[in-house]
Amino acid sequence: MNKGKLIVYVLSIIFMMSCKNENKEASLTQIKTKVTAKDILGNPEYLAISYGGYREKTRDSQPTIAELKEDLKILSAMGVKLLRTYNVQPKLPHASNVLKAISELKTEDENFEMYVMLGAWIDCLNAWTDKEPNHNIESPNNAGEIKRAVALANQYPDIVKIIAVGNEAMVKWATSYYVQPEVILKWVKHLQDLKKQEKLPKDLWITSSDDFASWGGGEDKYHVEDLNELIKSVDFISMHTYPYHNTHYNPEFWGVPEAHTNMPDTTKIEMAMERALKFAQKQYDSVTNYMKSLGVNKPIHIGETGWATTSTGHYGPNGSKATDEYKQGLYYKLMRRWTKSAGISCFYFEAFNEQWKDAHNPNGSENHFGLFTIDGKAKYPIWDLVDKGIFDGLTRNGNTITKTYNGDKKALFKDVLVPPSEEEIMANR
Repeated sequence: MNKGKLIVYVLSIIFMMSCKNENKEASLTQIKTKVTAKDILGNPEYLAISYGGYREKTRDSQPTIAELKEDLKILSAMGVKLLRTYNVQPKLPHASNVLKAISELKTEDENFEMYVMLGAWIDCLNAWTDKEPNHNIESPNNAGEIKRAVALANQYPDIVKIIAVGNEAMVKWATSYYVQPEVILKWVKHLQDLKKQEKLPKDLWITSSDDFASWGGGEDKYHVEDLNELIKSVDFISMHTYPYHNTHYNPEFWGVPEAHTNMPDTTKIEMAMERALKFAQKQYDSVTNYMKSLGVNKPIHIGETGWATTSTGHYGPNGSKATDEYKQGLYYKLMRRWTKSAGISCFYFEAFNEQWKDAHNPNGSENHFGLFTIDGKAKYPIWDLVDKGIFDGLTRNGNTITKTYNGDKKALFKDVLVPPSEEEIMANR
């Protein structure tokens, strides 16, 4: 082959490879734009988490777009691609600002990928007032909440892939605000009708996010026809399970058996956390069984589960002794391992501590479910990610991402408590 032919041959190869790469990039871009809830949910490549970006003791102080983007970059570095938000109330623009922040990050970086399960808050008449809540009549505010969720889903169809109608809105221990299933059913059907009328994206999935009991996995009092119809109407079930809270309310699984008395403390703790996982799996199975008893077979994902790291109440040193970062780390890894292998999305609760949840009690457990502290320290469950350097160059509130306890496991273990024995639990019941 002469020199001229060789040059032409090489150039043609380069041209073909270039075209191939361009086609591949175009194909990847096309795939990204077509990603739907069906593609995301249950997909281990799309790690899910519950997210609130509030830093202060009141939600009147909203996080800025810059602060939200700071958080989103941290979560993205972890592999999180699916967020859950909780409301779209007019005085709380958190969710709409999260969507705006994601949109801006996508513009700044074409490879940035993040989606949202958008929550619409639902409650009953007189909820959160000095009047008696009327659980049989819904709040007049619900219609506006749904309308705003629809508007945001249409404004950001590339980001909002799911709308969740209500958060623990049917469970009867939510005495301040719960509604009857017919209210959730009404709004779910309304959103499904909007999809049929092409007033919402047809591939947008609709659900409600509620306690396992509300989905039929608990007492018979929840087994009503409106719930059965709701199960048939949603695109998937988003259920909550909290072994953490049940270490106080239903602690039979939590106590250290007599046969384990002489085991090392770490072994007692690890086995207790294995039982906690089985407790969650049992609740998941109970919802599955109820759904199938209705002749329905659709996906069930975990809308919430988590483990707090500080408590002065039911779960602390004078309670079930469930609370510390070591147990949180074990629970986080056990839940992620199980749900990934089972094809279940798990909106782990939650990304960052939020101190508004129990503003008058700084050490209340509700303030301490985050994988990160408010000032950006990574708790024990994700110390390994700090070691891997995935947070290098990222900050929260101006702080680089470092480990709690300065990464000293011995210091951490000074705050770790062994669960009580079965005998102690029975004596305190």
